[in-house]
Amino acid sequence: KRTRSSPIPRVAAAMAKPGVDPATASFFDQGNFGIDPRDADTPDNWVPRHPDLVRLTGRHPFNVEPPLEQLMEAGMITPPAIHFVRDHGAVPKCDWDTHTVKVSGFVSKPFSFTMAELESWPTISFPCTLTCAGNRRKEQNMTKQTVGFNWGAAATSCSVWKGVPLRYILEKAGVKTKGEGAKHVSFVGADKLPNGYYGTSCPVDLAMDPLSDVIIAYEQNGKRLMPDHGYPVRLIIPGWIGGRMVKWLTEITITEKESDNYYHFFDNRILPPQVDKERADKEGWWYKPEYLFNELNINSAISSPAHGEVISLDNGAKPYTIQGYAYSGGGRKVTRVEVSIDGGKTWELSELTHLPARESGKMWCWCHWELKMPVINLLGCVGGDIRCRAWDEASNSQPQHLTWNVMGMGNNPQFIMKVHAASSPESHVSGLGLWFEQPTIPGPGAGGWMIKPLEDKPLGTKPVEFKPPPPGGKNWRNALTSNAAYSPLAMQKGAPVNSSGPPEVKVVSAAAFAAAAPPPPPPLPRQLLP
Repeated sequence: KRTRSSPIPRVAAAMAKPGVDPATASFFDQGNFGIDPRDADTPDNWVPRHPDLVRLTGRHPFNVEPPLEQLMEAGMITPPAIHFVRDHGAVPKCDWDTHTVKVSGFVSKPFSFTMAELESWPTISFPCTLTCAGNRRKEQNMTKQTVGFNWGAAATSCSVWKGVPLRYILEKAGVKTKGEGAKHVSFVGADKLPNGYYGTSCPVDLAMDPLSDVIIAYEQNGKRLMPDHGYPVRLIIPGWIGGRMVKWLTEITITEKESDNYYHFFDNRILPPQVDKERADKEGWWYKPEYLFNELNINSAISSPAHGEVISLDNGAKPYTIQGYAYSGGGRKVTRVEVSIDGGKTWELSELTHLPARESGKMWCWCHWELKMPVINLLGCVGGDIRCRAWDEASNSQPQHLTWNVMGMGNNPQFIMKVHAASSPESHVSGLGLWFEQPTIPGPGAGGWMIKPLEDKPLGTKPVEFKPPPPGGKNWRNALTSNAAYSPLAMQKGAPVNSSGPPEVKVVSAAAFAAAAPPPPPPLPRQLLP
């Protein structure tokens, strides 16, 4: 295993790539990860990347999320190396010293600026959560296939972004009034794609609002951007979906109408559930502005217990910490996250951890939440679930069930983890334990309760199943044998994770399981009761 001070031969080779100078190549590999072998024969064979990131679309383009528990363990501020990435194509090879951004359109003084000029202008910095519009999309794909790939629940991250307010740049260019035609700001990046360069737009009112904190960013967590995150410069629109935050920015244009870019129309929309792709293409649904997905909707997920995690029932009184994240859009603060262990009949409040809001009161960041609960309380979840839902200051909350849409975007139903009985090698008294199953696992691999066939059993007669957790327990990723792009065959209901076939399921009655479980802790003496 390499140390931080050891040489990195694969990066040394990347330094020789055209357009990548040695100092820049060395800077990009801050984690000493080197060039991933999976990128060796792709256009991105010069970009160092963290090996733990879960690849969702094969080797190229690079669309990844970190393991959910690893994302949470990193804390409230996400290191760039494990920040989720959405790339539509190859990463452009941009140079700090020669890169420029053109400002034009309905302005009286069009101009271009360099990175050195950008760095010399007034800046602001603040923490902000970025989230892909497709976060948790795989749950939609398990209901009915969408046109998108399988994001899990970790397509969200939080960094401290530094940049120049967009309004400063527009004022410098002499932006005209809305009456003169200045109604939208269109953005274009350097990433050349099959249907042109990636681009989108936002209303000029948002861009000029000092409370909206729209910035042209060049630093993430105190350092210049990494290639996958937009080096050397990108757009940040707090409270909006990540798909509007153009990376590798090259053009800012003030326009009368919203962007006419292909990717502005054919991406990042939430169409009604009855509209499939064929109907959307035939009837022009992509061009209807009311279905644009801009501001994030409220969402939350459970990271602990992790998928495949097993806990022992020996010490039923010992508390277990259930935890996860929650976020909302438009600067709205998450005010509570609730947890239910009885199918949503009753809810318990969790404890929230927030980063500071902006001076305006806007909250651009996610929160982390946790709830401590005696292990014995989770025993009643066997055959059922643990679920969470978040609320924000506008009283928005998560629905109980998902609403399918053809792009699989904005998926935000209550996050539900199934709870199973299991044998526990760590249980030296009862031999019993519980294991937990998330709705899906990210990427094309089979796993998660949503891909299992439903059981048709009368209420109250369903036996408790001793179903083993996935191979490797919470380290189930190590047992996956395929990292290819999305394959429907790999996700068929009941498909085994590996070639050894599905694990044997031992079935016992609910009464037998309850009899074998440890007794609940004794009640507290009256003088100790609150």
